[in-house]
Amino acid sequence: MRFGAAVLRGYEAPFAVEEVILNAGPADGEILVRIAGCGLCRTDLAVRHSAGRSPLPAVLGHEGAGVVVETGGPDTGLGPGDHVVLSFDFCGRCRSCLGGSPAYCDRFAALNLFGGRAENVARFTDGAGKALAPRWFGQSSFAEYAMVPARNAVRVDASLPIELLGPLGCGFLTGAGAVLHSFGVGPGDTVAVFGAGAVGLAAVMAATAAGALVVAVDRHPERLALAERFHAVPLDAATAGLPGRIQRLTGGGAQYALDTTGSARLINDALRSLRPTGHLGLVARLRTALPLEPGTLDRGRKISHICEGDAVPALLIPRLTGLWQAGRFPFDQLIRTYPLADINEAERDCDAGRVVKPVLIP
Repeated sequence: MRFGAAVLRGYEAPFAVEEVILNAGPADGEILVRIAGCGLCRTDLAVRHSAGRSPLPAVLGHEGAGVVVETGGPDTGLGPGDHVVLSFDFCGRCRSCLGGSPAYCDRFAALNLFGGRAENVARFTDGAGKALAPRWFGQSSFAEYAMVPARNAVRVDASLPIELLGPLGCGFLTGAGAVLHSFGVGPGDTVAVFGAGAVGLAAVMAATAAGALVVAVDRHPERLALAERFHAVPLDAATAGLPGRIQRLTGGGAQYALDTTGSARLINDALRSLRPTGHLGLVARLRTALPLEPGTLDRGRKISHICEGDAVPALLIPRLTGLWQAGRFPFDQLIRTYPLADINEAERDCDAGRVVKPVLIP
């Protein structure tokens, strides 16, 4: 079958919506999904800065949602017409997957970073028949259709706005999962969120839904206004004595802090803002050494990296849609939609901070 997809052909090149070809139907355990919408995530855009480690040309996109068109084999658990949110891929067989931690799958990199179909790459080509890189995060959903392992598709209620649900598979999942799973936040807890982008604001919404007191730190006034709308106390990142201010607001320091910025200064500020035995989680991948200032890890404070919100997508995504239906996780307020043909405009708006979460509509 032939359909449109946004192809990235060079690290500095714009995306181009082209005709691509899928040369075979779903293999055993796969599903073919008609994409209704796909979030644009900074992980997609990071391919531009991968120093040649990411093979091009490729179809990116890993926050897809849509409707199942066809299934391969009898054991997918899904059928044509099912509405699904697509999340990251995982093997389902290693120690981490069997222990309920699929984000730490032994094959995570191989399956998600242009892997998972290397043995049959020629199924997916451009209009001239030239191979495209194997699917990105198990989906390559900047496209009208995506071929996906059934294991990373989560069925959702067909009454929900399927075109908006894709970011629940990664960005919103990461922020909310960090709060609800990694930290286990509950009523009366205190949380400081550094960086009020898509991941950070999802963390803010999840923490307030859990009954916590939340402080949000960012340098963009419009992002702080959103955080305040979601019941967080807003603080400018340039505030003098920022850790002390957070300690006063939280009655002696935050129990939990989440950094989405990767900024060494803010990570040190986050550690200083914690109460004794507090926990700082990092979700950004650090590209350089992280210098920790003396005293930041004293008194039982700890720091850890959190991948995909420590989530089992099949469990967390329905929880988040339930919270949205109850008016307690209004993720739709973070989304601006663009036609897939306007993907380059969406990327520019994302880079400039004019939009929190772009969603592309094929």
